[in-house]
Amino acid sequence: MDFTLTDSQQMYLDTVNRFVKNEIIPHIMAREKNHDFPWDIIQKAWELGILNLSIPESVKGYEVDVISTALIIRELSYGDTGISTSAMCNDLANTVIAQHGTDTQKELFLKPFVDGPILASFCLTEPGAGSDNSAMTTYIKKAADGKYLLNGAKCFITNASYASQFTVFCKVGKPSSNFIACVIVPAPRVLPWDPVSQINESKDISLPGGGKIIIGKPEDKLGQRLSNTATVTFEEVVIESDQIIGDRRMGFKYIIDVLDYARPMVAAIGVGLAKRALDITLAYTKQRTQFGQRICDLPVARETLVQMWKKVELAELSLLKAAFKVQEKAEDRGIYASLAKNIAAEAALFCANEGLHLHGGYGFMTEYEISKLVRDAHIIDIYEGVREVQNMIIGREIV
Repeated sequence: MDFTLTDSQQMYLDTVNRFVKNEIIPHIMAREKNHDFPWDIIQKAWELGILNLSIPESVKGYEVDVISTALIIRELSYGDTGISTSAMCNDLANTVIAQHGTDTQKELFLKPFVDGPILASFCLTEPGAGSDNSAMTTYIKKAADGKYLLNGAKCFITNASYASQFTVFCKVGKPSSNFIACVIVPAPRVLPWDPVSQINESKDISLPGGGKIIIGKPEDKLGQRLSNTATVTFEEVVIESDQIIGDRRMGFKYIIDVLDYARPMVAAIGVGLAKRALDITLAYTKQRTQFGQRICDLPVARETLVQMWKKVELAELSLLKAAFKVQEKAEDRGIYASLAKNIAAEAALFCANEGLHLHGGYGFMTEYEISKLVRDAHIIDIYEGVREVQNMIIGREIV
């Protein structure tokens, strides 16, 4: 594996670095305090071509490799992990279409994301089915006219309030079925320049084809406040045959394929946050003095900084290996995706918490960015599979 970046990869990094430096970091604390959904950032990211990275060349005109995608997400996360989570979840929702959809479905359901800055939601988690996907109860049932009706509720859904399309995993026939399907539910488009740019309440969406989607009030979260999260309920939503991706009995396999792709991206989010925590802590400890010297020169503080640096570097190495395995479609990609996710989450938590510690009492004040990073870090250890689930996957593979 060559760690030298290609010209296109370096171009992406330079573009994202400038974007983060100029558009995200200078205003991030004010945005976070106000809980503003960053529509303008989403639009600018789309204009720069750093959104919707999983859309294939046949639809988009060019393709972004998995390693480049991970590097882009890492750099966005250095600015804010809420923004990068919103961006990454577009790919989470669209990857299953790119991987298992027909050419017609790719054109129908992916081309709108090329044409405009719209968002998608990946609907998997349910109130009673978090890590246990087999326990989901959302289902499609065949109606008398041969079409399907989708019913059920999903929770913790990223981009839900602003989504123009929903990728939904559901049981087939009845809630207790052993078969899982993946269906695509387009909705009226929501765009950055719409009159209502900030959605703070629940809303009902009546679909032209029949049925209704109910979006709950946006969740008030501990961290990642710039990422929208809400419940999504589907009531008698009509599903045509061309809205079913692949084999309607193979949804569980599609979930595994998507999560193998997604977990390195979550690892990239963790690496970006960990590096940001390290950098702002280094800057703080270099200018702050105690006992007549800079904090960074105190042996106990320097040891902590070394440990933080090591966590970041090891997490980045595991991220790159996982991204390489996914890109090459290696048979063992799943175990490395889980490894990267766990190591990066651990790095994010460690660097944020120890960074706050080295800030002392100032770190506990919300005006300091390190306090934000501490709150943002915890979800990285949870979404796309908690650390215990990743360890279960790793354990199953190694024995």
